[in-house]
Amino acid sequence: MIRVFIVAASSLSRTGMQSLLRNPTVKILGSAPSFESFEGHWPGSEADVVLIQTSSEEFDALISYLAASQFPSEAAIAILSDHLEPAQIAEALRAGVRGMLPDDIEAEQLVSALDAVTAGLIVVHPSEVAALLPAARSASRALAELAEPLTPRELEVLQMLAGGLANKEIAARLAISDHTVKFHVASILGKLGASSRTEAVSIGIRRGLVLL
Repeated sequence: MIRVFIVAASSLSRTGMQSLLRNPTVKILGSAPSFESFEGHWPGSEADVVLIQTSSEEFDALISYLAASQFPSEAAIAILSDHLEPAQIAEALRAGVRGMLPDDIEAEQLVSALDAVTAGLIVVHPSEVAALLPAARSASRALAELAEPLTPRELEVLQMLAGGLANKEIAARLAISDHTVKFHVASILGKLGASSRTEAVSIGIRRGLVLL
């Protein structure tokens, strides 16, 4: 069970985030419009994750506040925001933020990201990784657009391959046959020019097709 406390200035945003996290593996401990509203009393001391929604304009002030506050160190911090500059993302990671995610993230991706940060991992959306690693992006110009893009189902299968699932497990989750899974895997390998499942996942990560 992931215990989450939500911080967002807008009541509509807080409601939306609670809706995204409506999942049997997540428990919402509470929410607040800002850290200042706690008046020295942190109500989410039992939280595994504090999920903060902020705009890019408010981001710098938020990071300064977190750096200066006596924030509970046992709670991981994940931030949802609109477009941020690479320097802002790097500053947040140096300040101890474990998750930097776009505010239009899908519910399943958000739950997976929060699960990862509670395990001690750092999660950054693929779209932000490209901005953080310009040298890697330049070096990967050989990764041009795919001649034939992956279908939505193939993207699902690729994500599950990245999670280490076997064909039978993928088939069970998607309610399809093992034969169909094998067909999708073969198609993924062909489109990505990969010789193995591991290589396909590696290429998928570099292309931003796999959410870490």
